[in-house]
Amino acid sequence: MSEQGTHQKVALVTGANKGIGRGAAGHLAGLGMTVLIGARDPRRGEEAAAALRAAGGDAHAVTLDVTDPATVREAAKQVEERFGRLDVLINNAGITGSGQVSPEDAHDQVPSSVDPDMVRAVFETNVFGVIAVTNAMLPLLRRSSAAHIVNVSSHAASLTLASATDGPLASLPQSAAYSPSKSALNALTVQYANELRRDGILVNAVAPGFVATDSNNHTGFLTVAQGAAVLVRLATLGVDGPTGGFFGEEGAVPW
Repeated sequence: MSEQGTHQKVALVTGANKGIGRGAAGHLAGLGMTVLIGARDPRRGEEAAAALRAAGGDAHAVTLDVTDPATVREAAKQVEERFGRLDVLINNAGITGSGQVSPEDAHDQVPSSVDPDMVRAVFETNVFGVIAVTNAMLPLLRRSSAAHIVNVSSHAASLTLASATDGPLASLPQSAAYSPSKSALNALTVQYANELRRDGILVNAVAPGFVATDSNNHTGFLTVAQGAAVLVRLATLGVDGPTGGFFGEEGAVPW
């Protein structure tokens, strides 16, 4: 059944069956948006969507593996057939490359000893996956009167912070995979913002902070709700809001 006539905003969040993505999806549903839960595992996606519906939200699961072009194309087809447009895209799906570890334990990413295959895998999800999903959804985003793209980055992507020998990231192991992938995502965000500015599509990168999730064995000091808040803020900017920026809850993050 087509729902193209609806005035309710439609948001797609990738990697939304748990963690920050699920937190953002829940908040957007609470704001009255129709939320599409992008998840690689159909069962987990449907469980997350069902939980949001039980809480009164309008949520639907969409099978989406950002590294699988077939599922990306099928997801775009489903969104078009059911809703005819997309208002918000949150590119949240990402991997650390080191499994479920805290940043202090990610020694397998030290540049001098890193496995290049790990670097490729991390970039495949964190960078190329974002390109694949964004490009598939762009025709639908262009049909929105005020579309937003939010790319979930990290403070670790900041070259300014990472290069400060006495800065907040100085104690972390060096990274040839995760941090550079997020730096590349930031650069990609700026390029999309410059291209899509004439279409009125706002494109920004966000750093949620050190949030307690599966990826760090829940060692983060921020809750999922706290981490998701900045995603939601950037996803709900007014039409005169910033584009091509990098933001955390504290405000602009240095490049």
